[in-house]
Amino acid sequence: MDSITQAALGATVAGAIAGKKCNAKVLLVGAALGTLPDLDVMLDYGDAVQNTIKHRGFSHSLLVLPPFALLISWLYCRWRPDAFWNLSWVFFLTVSVLVTHTLLDAMTTYGTQLIWPFEGYFELRNVFIIDPLYTLPLLLAIGVALFSKKHGGRWCQSVVLLSTLYLGWGYASQQTIANRVEQNLAAQNLPNQQVLITPTAFNTLLWRVVVMDDGQYWEGLASVLDKDQVIDFVARPLGSWPLEEKPPTLVGLEAFSHNYLNYRVEGDALIVSDLRLGMADNLSFEFVFAEKGSDGQWQLLESTQRFPSERGLDLLGVLWQRLKGDQSIDANLQTMDITYQR
Repeated sequence: MDSITQAALGATVAGAIAGKKCNAKVLLVGAALGTLPDLDVMLDYGDAVQNTIKHRGFSHSLLVLPPFALLISWLYCRWRPDAFWNLSWVFFLTVSVLVTHTLLDAMTTYGTQLIWPFEGYFELRNVFIIDPLYTLPLLLAIGVALFSKKHGGRWCQSVVLLSTLYLGWGYASQQTIANRVEQNLAAQNLPNQQVLITPTAFNTLLWRVVVMDDGQYWEGLASVLDKDQVIDFVARPLGSWPLEEKPPTLVGLEAFSHNYLNYRVEGDALIVSDLRLGMADNLSFEFVFAEKGSDGQWQLLESTQRFPSERGLDLLGVLWQRLKGDQSIDANLQTMDITYQR
């Protein structure tokens, strides 16, 4: 999720644990801990692909965070011994904030290395990377806690429960769409071996569906509010890797994306795109892997580069209209620019 949401979640979880002891300092510490795992974005792993696939790695691992939380707690208690905030309480608060950060990230489409150093990217895809309906209640609880010493802890506890229920709703909404997708794939004679169902921007009602096929993929939209249960899928070319050997960066990107990749040539550039974030020809994570030389042969770049693309907010009104169940605008939405980066 975005940094504001993670800081707000960290502060609210800390306030909920502190209860009657909730105050501005507790909220500030929680917010700082809530953003701590994302500081790995400051590390440079050498190129654009490595910086993408190694984010949410060691700093998000459920095998690393508990001992790290214990170290932070021990150092705090050595520095600021307190009768109430003893080691066990500080450890519980710290590990709770850090773990809720990484679990929330695992509910987005991006993927989280929950068991680093062991391989594997895990994601539920039941919430978009930015969702105001999730974030705003957290901010409200923080505001109440800052101005109400008596009720701040209770508000934080209530909102933590509410936000958890919202994530549960996102999963239930996704499963409702998944059942509908399964029926549509069978009725339209489309493959069902590799299917992606992920929320569109800022909501858990309108879902994007990607179905992988031989040499192409199918893309469709489905809203919980649709009256017509038929999903209009559009076929798009997948392309293929033109070189005999795959560089290690491409192998890593395949694992990161679970092979939801598209290959295309634009000018003299060979571009590999992650199909999971974005829509149609406006995808969030695209990388230039090779360029054609004067002899017409592909030359791998020493360092992969992000392929620039424009993104805007001007068509969110159309997205809102489709969310409400207007399936007549599906053709326009398949080409609209509504992608956002984390």
